[in-house]
Amino acid sequence: MENILKGLEPQSVLNYFEKISQIPRGSGNEKAISDYLCNFAKELNLEYIQDEHLNVIIKKPATEGYENCPGVIIQGHMDMVCEKNKDSNHDFLKDPIQLRVVDDMIYATGTTLGADNGIAVAYGMALLASNTIKHPELEILITTDEEVGMTGAKNLDTSVLTGKYMLNLDSEEEGCILVGCAGGNRNCTTLPLEFKSSEKQGFLIELKGLLGGHSGMEIDKNHANSNKLMGRILDLLTVDYDLVNVNGGLKTNAIPRECDAVIAVDTKDIDQLKSELAKIESIFKHEYRIPDPDVKIELSETSFEKVLTDECKNKVIQLLNLIPSGIQTMAADMPGLVESSINLGVVTTKENVMTFEATTRSSVETRKDYINNTVKLVAESLGADYEETDHYPSWERAIDSKLEEISIETYKKLTGNDPKILTIHAGLECGLFLKKMDGCEAISIGPNAYDVHTPNEHVSISSIKNVWDYLVACLESMNQH
Repeated sequence: MENILKGLEPQSVLNYFEKISQIPRGSGNEKAISDYLCNFAKELNLEYIQDEHLNVIIKKPATEGYENCPGVIIQGHMDMVCEKNKDSNHDFLKDPIQLRVVDDMIYATGTTLGADNGIAVAYGMALLASNTIKHPELEILITTDEEVGMTGAKNLDTSVLTGKYMLNLDSEEEGCILVGCAGGNRNCTTLPLEFKSSEKQGFLIELKGLLGGHSGMEIDKNHANSNKLMGRILDLLTVDYDLVNVNGGLKTNAIPRECDAVIAVDTKDIDQLKSELAKIESIFKHEYRIPDPDVKIELSETSFEKVLTDECKNKVIQLLNLIPSGIQTMAADMPGLVESSINLGVVTTKENVMTFEATTRSSVETRKDYINNTVKLVAESLGADYEETDHYPSWERAIDSKLEEISIETYKKLTGNDPKILTIHAGLECGLFLKKMDGCEAISIGPNAYDVHTPNEHVSISSIKNVWDYLVACLESMNQH
């Protein structure tokens, strides 16, 4: 352990965050972090539950004077999105995250940081370890696989929970109290591939330099989607070429930053290819001069074994261009809030198929269904298979919520300001839990985090402390209501 965060406040929270950053915990690889949390509970002589899905619940009795308060569930998820820069040799299955501090920010080195949602885990651990914080009965609930469909939350037996107030710690803007979120799902279009031989020269087209981002929280920033831009490149080229493959993006819930395509052209057409790509790059640089100014196209020679048939090539180009991506509708009742969106996050060429994977989000169920059906119609019209998975419900704001009242009042007393009350376009686990837990109320809070789901992910140290102070104040105020 390097103690990169030693001496920074809140020390207990940052100490635990650094410890869990040493444990690989990508979605689907959570056994080690789940066991670590259970051992942590054992060391504190606290009751804990670890279910077959590796979700962990740790219970701590109320402090004196808080025995009659409603119990509080502190909720977050243990898994993280694993994205890295192309020049990084980091192995997410075994390597610790390499933390670094720049001014007020914590970054990783060449990879995602995992503050989403490791900060929630660290907050929960600090609450459990404290002997001075006053609080109602606590249940620290840390789920698995949130980033790939919320399977931990979906399969959790909520009957073991007794708390009536849930504080979700998976949001990313200090001073905001979230009271609702969009629902969503993933869809996958699978195109069978047909091949032919070719004697042309192979070239690798690399589209890179994009910012990417969280496909829910940052879909409104108009960052370019590398998979969609590659579709435009392949459609705009007039030079005679064959297509070999397309591969772009790593996660469906992250706006893709890079995409590669291998094509084959006659040697006599190489200059024309270079000229056309330069013109297309110029178009992209103009269109994205504000949200993605560093977009670039690089060309290099490569080898290949076979190319797609002309018919199959055209189907790939059509799918890349016709599958919708980005904001689809804005909320009419909340100015500035995205209502519905879709993100074409991952395109992968395998032996005999090419897959197009997307995340659809909407706070209106029928809008989500319409977007999915649009993708299905495009897929089926081109002879591709279509499948939907990982559906999760929206979270609707509760009427006359006592927890919301407490959280607003506490924030005003602590800061002298009014908090923002928002619903968000990203998905949170609250919707799943509340549908299974009658009478439970929820809010979501968190520190300022930036460029989440990208290797530039960073989180504010001062904001971590401010939200920690607020979280403690909320708990300590609950015997006054």
